[in-house]
Amino acid sequence: MAIIGGVTILGIKLLAYLVSNSVALLSDALESIVNITASGLMFFSIHVSEKPADDSHNYGHQKIEEISSMLEGVFIIAAALLIVYAATGRFFESVELLELNLAIGISMLAAALNAGLSWFLARTARRSGSAALEGDAKHLLSDVISSAGVWLGLFVVQLTGWNFMDSILAFVVAALIAKMGIGLILKSSHHLMDRSCKEEEEKMKEILARHRFRFIDFHNVRTRRHGNQIFAELHLSVDGSLSVKEAHDLTDHLEEEIKEELPSMNLIIHIEPKK
Repeated sequence: MAIIGGVTILGIKLLAYLVSNSVALLSDALESIVNITASGLMFFSIHVSEKPADDSHNYGHQKIEEISSMLEGVFIIAAALLIVYAATGRFFESVELLELNLAIGISMLAAALNAGLSWFLARTARRSGSAALEGDAKHLLSDVISSAGVWLGLFVVQLTGWNFMDSILAFVVAALIAKMGIGLILKSSHHLMDRSCKEEEEKMKEILARHRFRFIDFHNVRTRRHGNQIFAELHLSVDGSLSVKEAHDLTDHLEEEIKEELPSMNLIIHIEPKK
């Protein structure tokens, strides 16, 4: 759906450029080419991430989504550079802009389709925890933002006759979407570096606190995100008089309850007997 939508939106944006001869609208169309490439990468990464764990990847393949999300950030920055390149060539060249009202209307249609697609992907990403879908949704949102900026600038051009504003606006739009791309890269890199999951960790501690009467304490809590899964481990101190079966039953009960409230968490508990 994202790829088909991307191709459709690209065609509409190219039509807006051909009608107007605006470098800002051309830049908007160039970004859509990157969107199509990014969407293809997203679907590939989701396909790979759904493969079960194997001998080579004991924890599954979900991290490919983080890699995909990071690459989407790179693509967003690449789109920004393409916009800067196109706008620089026009800045010192006086070019007459044509049929701006019609072109803006055509561009608005493309942006509306982009916004709908971005909303759909963002909602799906929240439900599934997919970093790849989140990256693609933000990528499309950056496209909507850049389109809105283009319209604003073209309205100014119409009112003032300052055609150079077409290029200046393209520079501003490039800066905005580059910032979004950098943010996406930083977020994905944190996940790839196995950053701890503080929110889920605190929730797990709350659940364990309900059962404090059944063990002595817990410590060495560690968490890390792997795609849409969270892997956690902790050491649980229990009464040394417990049998192996009793200790095993206790850990099973704790793991099951935590799994019910945090379904994406895979917890391993190490038992430490104390006198």
